[in-house]
Amino acid sequence: MIDLYYWPTPNGWKITIALEEMGLPYTVHLVDIGAGDQFDPDFLKIAPNNRMPAITDADGPDGQPISIFESGAILQYLARKTGRFGGPTERDRIAVDQWLMWQMGGVGPMAGQAHHFLKYAPDMDPPQDIPYAKDRYRRETGRLYRVLDTQLAENEFVAGDFYSIADMAIWPWASLWEGQQQTLEDKPHLACWLDRIAARPAVRAGRAVAAEKRGETRDKAAQDRLFRQS
Repeated sequence: MIDLYYWPTPNGWKITIALEEMGLPYTVHLVDIGAGDQFDPDFLKIAPNNRMPAITDADGPDGQPISIFESGAILQYLARKTGRFGGPTERDRIAVDQWLMWQMGGVGPMAGQAHHFLKYAPDMDPPQDIPYAKDRYRRETGRLYRVLDTQLAENEFVAGDFYSIADMAIWPWASLWEGQQQTLEDKPHLACWLDRIAARPAVRAGRAVAAEKRGETRDKAAQDRLFRQS
């Protein structure tokens, strides 16, 4: 049994989707990031960077328990553990890894900053409506989605003709393109891929985990804890 420390955000969805796709049993432990649960000392023992998601696996390497933080590392671990979705050949695995790293170093941070400066910062007290930041992260997110659209023009899935943890990592962020003030009119391959992934039963199930909790970080006190506490 895997214990998942989770909140319904794009990074959290990556792992619920993977666990559903892989058919691994798991127990969800909600980490309310608006309430500051990510700073709890017990959680920090598992995730020292005070970010969810994180997992503990009682049946880790050599049958011994293991804790893992960082969503990309968790996805790689689960793919190795199950022998699924990591790529069928070494060349495929390299392709998966590079697109997974592209998400971790590009789409996640840039789309996350776009969300922050476009949706959250203007409502802070005092308001932080910063045109330069809004434009910078909106533009960079758009550039990354054009890169993705080009890749998908020649491939059914992100890393090739097979579904992988790279798709699971990118889809949760790309699915929120409207909140990042993006358009899909000039990205037809990305639009089709988004629909294709969204239609998978395991993706729907993973996305639905604790969905009722989403949006609970919008009040001022929650935002202060989420964005200002170190």
